[in-house]
Amino acid sequence: MKRRKADLLPAIFDESSDSIEVVVPFLADCDADEDFSAGIDRMEPAIPILPLRNMVLFPGVAMPVIIGRPKSMRLIKDVLKKKMLVGVVTQKDTDTQDPEMADLYNIGVVADVVKMLEMPNGATTVILQGKRRFELNEITGSEPYLRGKITLFEDAVPKTGDREFEALILTIKDLTVKILSAIAEPPRDLVFSIRNNRNALYMVNFSCSNIPGGAVEKQELLLIGNLKERAYQLLFILNRECQLLELKNSIQMKTHEDINQQQREYFLQQQIKNIQEELGVNIHELEIKELRAKGALKKWPLAVASIFEKEVRKLERLHPQSPDFSMQVQYVQTIVNLPWNEYSQDNFNIKRAQRILDRDHYGLEKVKERIIEHLAVLKLKGDLKSPIICLYGPPGVGKTSLGKSIAEALNRKYARMSLGGMHDEAEIRGHRRTYIGAMCGRIIQNIQKAGTSNPVFILDEIDKLSSDFKGDPASALLEVLDPEQNSAFHDNYLDIDYDLSKVMFIATANNLNTISQPLLDRMELIEVSGYIMEEKVRIATRHLIPKQMEQHGLTKDTAKFNREALETIISSYTRESGVRELEKKIAQVIRKLARKKASDEEVPGIIKNANLQEYLGTIEYSHDKYQGNDEYAGVVTGLAWTAVGGEILFVESSLSKGKGSKLTVTGNLGDVMKESAVLALEYIHSHAAHFDIPEEMFEQWNVHLHVPEGAIPKDGPSAGITMVTSLVSAFTQRKVRSHIAMTGEITLRGKILPVGGIKEKILAARRAGIKDLILCKENKRNIDEINPDYLKGLSFHYFDDIRDVVAFALLKDKVDNPLF
Repeated sequence: MKRRKADLLPAIFDESSDSIEVVVPFLADCDADEDFSAGIDRMEPAIPILPLRNMVLFPGVAMPVIIGRPKSMRLIKDVLKKKMLVGVVTQKDTDTQDPEMADLYNIGVVADVVKMLEMPNGATTVILQGKRRFELNEITGSEPYLRGKITLFEDAVPKTGDREFEALILTIKDLTVKILSAIAEPPRDLVFSIRNNRNALYMVNFSCSNIPGGAVEKQELLLIGNLKERAYQLLFILNRECQLLELKNSIQMKTHEDINQQQREYFLQQQIKNIQEELGVNIHELEIKELRAKGALKKWPLAVASIFEKEVRKLERLHPQSPDFSMQVQYVQTIVNLPWNEYSQDNFNIKRAQRILDRDHYGLEKVKERIIEHLAVLKLKGDLKSPIICLYGPPGVGKTSLGKSIAEALNRKYARMSLGGMHDEAEIRGHRRTYIGAMCGRIIQNIQKAGTSNPVFILDEIDKLSSDFKGDPASALLEVLDPEQNSAFHDNYLDIDYDLSKVMFIATANNLNTISQPLLDRMELIEVSGYIMEEKVRIATRHLIPKQMEQHGLTKDTAKFNREALETIISSYTRESGVRELEKKIAQVIRKLARKKASDEEVPGIIKNANLQEYLGTIEYSHDKYQGNDEYAGVVTGLAWTAVGGEILFVESSLSKGKGSKLTVTGNLGDVMKESAVLALEYIHSHAAHFDIPEEMFEQWNVHLHVPEGAIPKDGPSAGITMVTSLVSAFTQRKVRSHIAMTGEITLRGKILPVGGIKEKILAARRAGIKDLILCKENKRNIDEINPDYLKGLSFHYFDDIRDVVAFALLKDKVDNPLF
């Protein structure tokens, strides 16, 4: 075999044990018919076995191995001394220090020890030349090194002229060169030797030795005796490794391109900067010129113009690389971007404004009237401080959405600021410029965003403000919402007084009890009460149904809701003062219709009560109905207000024999209602003769007053006259007039006082089938404000004295089964 200078490939290190074996295969020039098994006749019956780790030797391949184990060192010395052949096998586990038969693969290669080299670092390196494959049958001895009996194998080489095998060898050569080039740039003579080597057995085995895979995969290749099959399996592995290397290189190239792009942009920026410096152009000077040009167009007061000029001069003196430069630029930009004395032109068309307000919101007459009044005065006077309005009422009645309609009616810009959960005073007043990251407050930010100094500004959820160690935002709002102070609002960041007097502030709240009194004093309070049944039906017909039809991709003619179905949804599927839950239920029905239409099913033209449960399921809420009380005395219907609307309330009184003077009150009542019960009993006791109640009854009978649904807390003074009527009915056993309800507070003198929530209570009365309502005379003004169409079927009776109430509410007849 002719040899030339060897070319080394990357080594494979095994760092998991004390003895290290490194394989670096040689590539030799071979003849096409060269026989690698020459000298195999020197093989002894029991051949020395050299176990190697992390590497596999193939026939014809020469590779250096660093010897580290004492047994291996003794074996090499004996083999060189006696000129014997050695059987090279691979260990299954690289961590095994002294392997036995079970620790070795049974297929190996008979090798010749060509040379032993002493390395400068003290290690011993031997060069092994593979000859033929063998099978290890048994281990005959383990001292001083392993010896074993083997059976030799002959590799099946395809015949000369097999074109398929020749193409296979050429492909393997190309892929081998490609892999070597991807790992490191190989020497030219190594590439030349691979491409021109004519020995197919040697070429396949050389490539098998150098695949990037591990020893297990190489051992599987060594098991294949047919050279053509081994070449096909090798080709599969080489293709896989080529793809992995290409993917790795692609990832590296992308990363490299990203870095190059960043560097390119940096260099271009530096070049632009250098070019501008050569031309005498300064970027920062251009920016300052732009700020001055903007400032020249502003209509600001002289004091603001003076401050702006001062700050720009300060900016000119700062070095562009100074950390204060960007902060100063931001501050000057804030000043110049504010709409100083810039106002949108109000549209004084009163009828147009009324039409827009009526189009977008049904009801809310007080709010609309206040806006129209403001617009009328503004039209006549030409200059007027904008009002600060606070709309308060239950959720879902349209307080927040009203702002956009008002802005459109007045032809003003719209700004909104949510105050829910705000607890930092700096959100209102801004931060001092000395802080890092300082900015102006949200009031000034929204004014800047609106672009005018007279927008409609919605302060949403003003009752949800909170305070902590960062300050009290509610107190900071005092200056904003005070018409006498907000003409010179001071923002900490801006540090210049700004005129907010032309801004129309509209605050919204659900509960006034959580708003501080000084803040309430600065606002004009307008109550937005809940909607009654008729109003909800009209809102659903005019606004909610068309809106949901459009949002769900349906036309207005797809389906219609009849009035009975809408009333059922309102009364049996929602419990609220507003219409938010109603809109959700309507959307639920329309989603079912959209699904039917998308599935090409028949869509009903009209939504009726009959098919309502198909869309919304079973009824969710059942409202109390009037119950006849011919058989029992002491049962009177009252009216109550809740956060989700009005409800009827039954007050029941009963008497039981006892020592007397004992009053029991049940039904989860609050302190006010308990006091009303005591007050009612004491009033009746002191006026017993007027009601024809014998005095001795108070000594012989105990009184029990109960309000049903004890799991629900109830409180308030409006059940006073109801309790008196109930107790008088119980003491006299007189019938209560049918279909009657009442509400009002009483005093110890028997006077009736007005109560609130009249509109919601009337809605509850109509829903329960009540026909007669008893109210305080002062509550008549509340009835006069309600649309007469909503009062049809109801009779109102107004009284000042509780005795008149009892005389009207109780009949002369006694119940069917009186106690006495």
